[in-house]
Amino acid sequence: MKKELDHTSVIPLYHQLKEILRENIESSQWRPGELIPSENQLQKEYKISRNTVKKALDDLVAEGLLHRIQGKGTFVAKPKLDQSLSSFYSFSKVMEAKGLEPKDIIISINTTEADPNISEHLNLPEGASVITLERLRCAREEPIILETSYIPQNIIPELDKEKIQKYSLYEYMQKEYGVIVTNAKEMFEPVLIREYESQYLQVKPGYPALLLDRIGYDTDRRPVEFCRSIVRGDRCRFYTELL
Repeated sequence: MKKELDHTSVIPLYHQLKEILRENIESSQWRPGELIPSENQLQKEYKISRNTVKKALDDLVAEGLLHRIQGKGTFVAKPKLDQSLSSFYSFSKVMEAKGLEPKDIIISINTTEADPNISEHLNLPEGASVITLERLRCAREEPIILETSYIPQNIIPELDKEKIQKYSLYEYMQKEYGVIVTNAKEMFEPVLIREYESQYLQVKPGYPALLLDRIGYDTDRRPVEFCRSIVRGDRCRFYTELL
């Protein structure tokens, strides 16, 4: 039975509609990837203005429950990939545990001089040589994270592209150089995706994302990697448990 809007309620109509649409999604009446009714259809069905419909849909898009494809319509978004912050984790292993095939696309591997910010994070003198690895990290074929790792060259002299695609970065560091990453410090902040990032992550500039900075440490507590990631806000969610 379809729920109706209460035009006499103090609750705004757009919010009432938003909650009805949310229930359709959360009850699986509308499945992930499914095209939902158009703004015109919802306007006629609920006898409300188009602006009211648009406001409800905009809110659900911002919350990551819906996404729009220009020229095609509005679709139910795929469930977010949840990741706990209570323990050390690997993107590849997280994807495998969720039954999703991880895929890394290497954009570039270069040797550069560490700028002041990278030097500070890696405890290196400014201008020290670092290997810069830029990767697009995917779940199956879907791009999730645009990631740039900075690795001290005095610890890891070189990265072999073929082996990096075969192993995870941390597995490669251990197998080739005996460097074991045992723990990390991470910092998050919300950002908007920029033009360059949008080309790889396949979303529009201005799309919500998380900026994730990670410093990985080895068994001697040396910083062996500084990683800066742009994580799609519509596909990932991080959580922790408070005891």
